[in-house]
Amino acid sequence: MSTTPTVVLVHGAFADAASWSGVIEELQTHGIPVIAPPNPLRGLASDAAYVASVAAQIDGPVVLVGHSYGGALITVAGTAENVVGLVYVAAYALEEGESLGELQGRFPLSPLVSNLKQWTYPVPGGEPAVEVTIAEDAFPSVFAADVPAEVTKVLAAAQRPLAAAAFEETASAAAWRTKPSWALVAGADNAINPEVERFGAQRAGATTVEIEGASHAVAVSQPKAVAELIRDAVRAAG
Repeated sequence: MSTTPTVVLVHGAFADAASWSGVIEELQTHGIPVIAPPNPLRGLASDAAYVASVAAQIDGPVVLVGHSYGGALITVAGTAENVVGLVYVAAYALEEGESLGELQGRFPLSPLVSNLKQWTYPVPGGEPAVEVTIAEDAFPSVFAADVPAEVTKVLAAAQRPLAAAAFEETASAAAWRTKPSWALVAGADNAINPEVERFGAQRAGATTVEIEGASHAVAVSQPKAVAELIRDAVRAAG
């Protein structure tokens, strides 16, 4: 068994595991084992169950890191026995019984809400379900305002949609009640109101850093800072 916790990076909506590339490189440089599995983005309960199953199959302790919607997933999946720490990166830290919509609804809405584009996808044996992406013309300002334009164009084209139902599902657990947590607040986030991030981090008792001027895509624009916070969690939890 490894004594250094393995970092499991959980991406959020409108992104994929490649969004962690710079963070992965930083962690690997420091000898920290890391994986970034694909997030199904089909619903809170099923996605959290998938993340929990990934963590449970790793020998030794695990630090779960969630970006954006991924924060809601690690909140539930973090109850897995070998999870020793949670890191929220510009993310939702839900309470048990709370949904993304409920948490967001306590604060002024971010520009994301008015710039979502609806699509449908087939559901076996049922009516088509709704999923959402960010309108491509709004993607740079909403998601990645501090990322170079040529990179942002690629990120916008490669978005992965989130099932709309995920906004209404409630968290079945809040792992931060029993596991230590860390949080990074992106001070210029236009996808999640930074006040939502601050509130969740404070409620969780997370060790928190804030990066003024950072967009929602802080893991892309400032991977060293994100990796540094994760390394702090690994050192403390390990």
